[in-house]
Amino acid sequence: MTAAPTVDARTARPRLPRRDVHGVLLLDKPLGLTSNDALQRVKRLYLARKAGHTGSLDPLASGLLPICFGETTKLSGFLLDADKYYSVSCRLGSRTATGDTEGAVVETKPVPTLSAARIEATLARFRGEILQVPPMYSALRHQGKRLYDLARDGVEVPREARALTIHELLLKSFSADSLELDVSCSKGTYIRTLAEDLAADLGTCGHVSRLRRVAVGPFGRDVPMHALAALEALPTADLDKLLLPTDSALAHWPEVSLAGDAAWYFGKGQAVFVPGAPVSGRLRVYGDGRFLGVGEVAPDGRVAPKRLLNLPPLAVSH
Repeated sequence: MTAAPTVDARTARPRLPRRDVHGVLLLDKPLGLTSNDALQRVKRLYLARKAGHTGSLDPLASGLLPICFGETTKLSGFLLDADKYYSVSCRLGSRTATGDTEGAVVETKPVPTLSAARIEATLARFRGEILQVPPMYSALRHQGKRLYDLARDGVEVPREARALTIHELLLKSFSADSLELDVSCSKGTYIRTLAEDLAADLGTCGHVSRLRRVAVGPFGRDVPMHALAALEALPTADLDKLLLPTDSALAHWPEVSLAGDAAWYFGKGQAVFVPGAPVSGRLRVYGDGRFLGVGEVAPDGRVAPKRLLNLPPLAVSH
């Protein structure tokens, strides 16, 4: 029996009942919205009881923001750990307080004459494993306070450099005072800081003038993203058709299928022997026509539950 709508005491409007929704929506986050604002708008559209995003984009960044619904939120952490791919514009000759166009200009420098060879030499130094100092305008905490809150109060605190990996750093084009780049990187990479460091190595200063995320983990550059305005024009029944199944979030992982007692015991949180399973690592685990969740190969060769899900049988893509 469907619950009847209630009334929101603040707005006097009907509050529609929330429902269980499972899956992943590949949202094309528009400029100007925080990731949380975009999440809340999508969650209301779907009338979903539970939803979360998988890695914030700054308000002045656009692009791929995977939204996880229901049981899929249990896998959000794995997408947070995934590699990301960005298309970036870097403006040379001026540095801003925030590292992008939102902040006031705090430094200017002349831009030396650039050549493709000079730029490539700089890019080469930033490929692979590097150390990066997080910016003050970030969500990291210092003594319980967000760094961006301290920065807005004019306070700067020491930050330790962090190890990260730049898998790919390609020059698409350049002009006298700008660079167009493609960046593939590990989690925790601050593109604003990367742009500032690249500009400094070129003998000037700089900031990000445009940032668009085009891929996250298994969701590559060819996946279709859905604009918020287009979603808001669709009825709920059509919105559901845009959801990818929960296991798509881990589609790049190896998988095992369990049968009978093995599936039952695994679902109860017990490790099971799986003939032919990989010797190590994390796996997608299926059984009884369901995606059961994430397993991890234990030292004794059994597959142990790492994250169990409670999904209906049809929420499986493999």
